[in-house]
Amino acid sequence: MGGLEVGVRDPERAHALARERPRDIDDERGRGLGAHGDRSGKARRELGARVEKRREEEGRARPARQEPRRGRARHGLRDHDVRPEREVRPVRLDGADREQRDRLPEVERAHLLPGLFKKVAHGHNDAVTSAGAPGPAGVELPAALNIADRFLDARVREGRGDRVALRLDDRALTFRDVQALANRFAHVLAAAGVEEEQRVLVALPDGAEFAGALFGALKLGAVAVMANPEQRAEDAAWLLEYTRARAALVHRDQAAPWREAAARARYLRRLLVVGEPELEAALARAPAERETAPTHRDDPAIWLFSGGTTGRPKAVVQTHGSFANTAELYGKGVLGVREDDITISVPKLYFGYATGSNLFFPFAAGASAVLFPEKPTPEVLFEKIRRHRPTILVNVPTMIGRMVAHPEAARADLSSLRLATSAGEALPVELYRRWRETFGVELLDGLGTAEMWHIFISNRPGEVRPGTLGKVVAGFEVKACDEAGREVPPGEVGELWVRGRSRAICYWQDMERTAAAFRGEWYVSGDLIARDAEGWITYCGRRDDMLKVAGKWLAPQELEGRLLEHPAVKECAVVGVPGKDGLTKPIAFVVAREGAGGPGSPLAEALRAFCAERLDAWKRPREIVVLDALPRTHLGKVDRGALKRRAAGPPE
Repeated sequence: MGGLEVGVRDPERAHALARERPRDIDDERGRGLGAHGDRSGKARRELGARVEKRREEEGRARPARQEPRRGRARHGLRDHDVRPEREVRPVRLDGADREQRDRLPEVERAHLLPGLFKKVAHGHNDAVTSAGAPGPAGVELPAALNIADRFLDARVREGRGDRVALRLDDRALTFRDVQALANRFAHVLAAAGVEEEQRVLVALPDGAEFAGALFGALKLGAVAVMANPEQRAEDAAWLLEYTRARAALVHRDQAAPWREAAARARYLRRLLVVGEPELEAALARAPAERETAPTHRDDPAIWLFSGGTTGRPKAVVQTHGSFANTAELYGKGVLGVREDDITISVPKLYFGYATGSNLFFPFAAGASAVLFPEKPTPEVLFEKIRRHRPTILVNVPTMIGRMVAHPEAARADLSSLRLATSAGEALPVELYRRWRETFGVELLDGLGTAEMWHIFISNRPGEVRPGTLGKVVAGFEVKACDEAGREVPPGEVGELWVRGRSRAICYWQDMERTAAAFRGEWYVSGDLIARDAEGWITYCGRRDDMLKVAGKWLAPQELEGRLLEHPAVKECAVVGVPGKDGLTKPIAFVVAREGAGGPGSPLAEALRAFCAERLDAWKRPREIVVLDALPRTHLGKVDRGALKRRAAGPPE
């Protein structure tokens, strides 16, 4: 282990075993000669002579010290005689050729506490974490890893370069086509002055250029920052300043605010506009071949934005290893994405949820993804599904509700789908039931975060329990803890702690929040969950969304679920605001289905009566407000902060 030196007797010869190459350490212990090791004295003497010779060649040999053998300690693995520098057995963390796949990665060994050494030295074979408990195995990844190579170049090397990778309305691109486009983007970015580890802002609509620009930045060894292409000038300026991007890729249709922001950006070198002659000509001139930068699995790859409902979003710095890990564990392990799958997504690619499910996961399996730039609506989705016949639909509860409520829902043909996924917000049981009754397609609810990149709790095909998030994805570990970090018993509500090899590095320029959220190997999300004895996990809301009503805790999701049972309710959100007496009161905001009423209609009164029949008095909304639409954050989630501000104002 780097930095650890152990030795006795002769300080001139007591070198640290940790400095030896792993193969030499194993050989000296007899582990490099066969399945069980040849520990004969002859073999050990031969190996010892070879190691001593190598030391002499490296200038590290010391004069031999002659001592009577009788006085030597005997601390070999099987009490063989040992040389003076081997007389204290070093801590063995792992063997160079060990077959177990759960060994601790090198980067994590530095975090071992001294108190754990005894446990490790006595043969504990599990991966040991800083908390002293076995950690999830994850996926064994090589140290040299670039996800542009893993998800794209590898398909061409495998002979699958001519398979369709992207399906657009006007054309299809093969893996070889996408690779060539990515290489051209990498050349253009390099010519713009972008170097390895510098940020490249990708703010493009879904299409071939998004994939080409993203993989091109990664091939260069740069760090991609994905953003919503539709920004106001002040927000675009903030993004350029915050990320310190050296280049930004935008589309000509959304370029105006970006040009305004770029004019005063301190770090930006080039604003590259897709669809304009200058960039199109540069891409056409650029070579279609380029070596992919040999990045490390722990190097930053992509920034994802994680935001609450107030203030600026936080940038989550994610690694190449995170994306490769979850693509195996969830993409292949849970969804079972295979070569003949076709994916399509409601969220756009700048969302980490869609980047995985509608780009990285299909590419990892040699499958294809449908991309379209239009804003997703039920009409658009029904048409795209009819045209492209996808097998996996990446969805969110808001759109699920809109699709099942659409007048043409019963006639929409979704028969090509083998499954759909839901994430981003809680999926009420009633909404799940409506989906299944309307379309008959299996719907897998799950939970993921930008801090863990993607989904780590999920229902599975053929194993769905409505109203739950499912079970923990293999390779991750989840627990529900109280405020002191102690795990709560099954069935009790606690804060979600999760660990696994997809954990982010940090929040950019926010050490305080990083320290609060990332605790050793664990990420503490602020979500509240309950897990039963069988491992099924129920989402209970956000810690900061829970309402203390009449001295009792109320999860907004419970009240929202009841309101969604009413046939006139399309979507709703419940927030808590203090009344004149200082006590919290739940306020419900509702969007009605088409033709069921709007603001000023008698719907609110009908819903009060509906809740009175189904909820205890303290759980009922004190006020129901009917809106045309719910406000949304930059991530498309319900903006509860905006609703609280509205509820705190004068009643309408």
